[in-house]
Amino acid sequence: MTVSLKQELINIVGAEYVFDSFEDLYCYTYDASFSKTDLKDMPGIVVYPGSTQEVSQLMTLANEKKIPVIPRGAGSNVSGGTTSVGHCIVLVLTRMDKILKLDKENMVAIVEPGVITGKLQQQVQAIGLFYPPDPASLNFSTMGGNVAECAGGPRGVKYGVTRDYVLGLEVVLPTGEIIDTGSSTMKNVTGYNLTQLFTGSEGTLGVITKIIVKLIPLPPAKKTILTVYDSVEKAAKSVSQIMAFGIVPTTLEFLDNVYIRNIEEYAKVGFPMDAEAVLLIEVDGEPEALDKQINAIKNICQEEGAVQVRVAKTPQEAEELWNARRAAFASVARVKPTIIGEDATVPRTEIPAMIKRIREIAAKYQVLIAVVGHAGDGNLHATFLCDERDLEEMERIEKAIEEVFVAALDLNGVLSGEHGIGKLKAKFLEQQVGKQGLQLMKNIKQTLDPNNILNPGVMFGE
Repeated sequence: MTVSLKQELINIVGAEYVFDSFEDLYCYTYDASFSKTDLKDMPGIVVYPGSTQEVSQLMTLANEKKIPVIPRGAGSNVSGGTTSVGHCIVLVLTRMDKILKLDKENMVAIVEPGVITGKLQQQVQAIGLFYPPDPASLNFSTMGGNVAECAGGPRGVKYGVTRDYVLGLEVVLPTGEIIDTGSSTMKNVTGYNLTQLFTGSEGTLGVITKIIVKLIPLPPAKKTILTVYDSVEKAAKSVSQIMAFGIVPTTLEFLDNVYIRNIEEYAKVGFPMDAEAVLLIEVDGEPEALDKQINAIKNICQEEGAVQVRVAKTPQEAEELWNARRAAFASVARVKPTIIGEDATVPRTEIPAMIKRIREIAAKYQVLIAVVGHAGDGNLHATFLCDERDLEEMERIEKAIEEVFVAALDLNGVLSGEHGIGKLKAKFLEQQVGKQGLQLMKNIKQTLDPNNILNPGVMFGE
């Protein structure tokens, strides 16, 4: 970056919030994804704005000078949506971290984009309310990032994902204008739904600077059950049978043997090491209804061939099981140094077929693919365990990943259930949405961002 541009940025946010040393810049060439970057992708400068007005001034300046801008929160994105491009401005929004309003009577919260998701949940629960979206990164990911990616999580089966709670946004457009979408009301059908347009847009259409989310009553009780299987197929069939019975669990998680063994060695919570699959299921609601739900789930799972059914006896035991589940990706990092977690999603009834296809693909390319997922909503994380230093293995991995996406689409599924498209899946997007659908998305991008400065390369690969 030129000296004059740096000074202009300093004039906007202050010298203490502008960084351009090699060490600082290199940190923004990567995020939590497998997206590959090199020194040509080094940003020109990193800026931490502290207000909507500062973001607006920064975007106006960048648009006039046609400088790419990469909005970023905690960098927990796993589809390559927050990595830098050469000579860009990285716009880090973590300074804007205030919970502006917790409105118990209207059951809404208004927050800045840098608020940590888990922190919001804690403060909401303290007043007896509930913000359900629970990405695995909730203890460090930001609300702005969650909205930009439309983050999901285990509770999605019952409560949905981030978009189901976003009522309104304040957004700075790529050209610097500030707009407000939606409202704090529960009903609003005025005009186009711009709130949903920006939710899940992956930082390509605008910079989110304020978020209004809906809250719901906190469920008074919950119970957790672990069911164990000697066959992946029996576990997968149990998932569809539970849902068909009319029970909607809070969470319904699937783990295969690779995950089971590594989680148990890592966390030691009593997972049976020889099991082929387990389901970890939680129900919530009124206390008197929980035993009925748990008993029905037990009966269904036993009928489908579960060899062991274990109901957590205490909240502490349940929390140990869920902490173990949250440690899933960390646990398999001991198997291979490179972990690539995809999130192709299929209809629940197609889970057995999708798992079968994943196993066939793994055998075809002689690669290790572990499977964990939010099975209650069909969101399976095919996890490729590999070593990026082995170039021949990585060629097989890339072919296997492509076939997993093809398999999901063949089964009427989608490329992503919660991680987004980013840079890593951009080349596959047309396969799902078609040429006309892709062109329409590009037209929207062109209208809002005529100079293509905001997150270039994300979603569209350009």
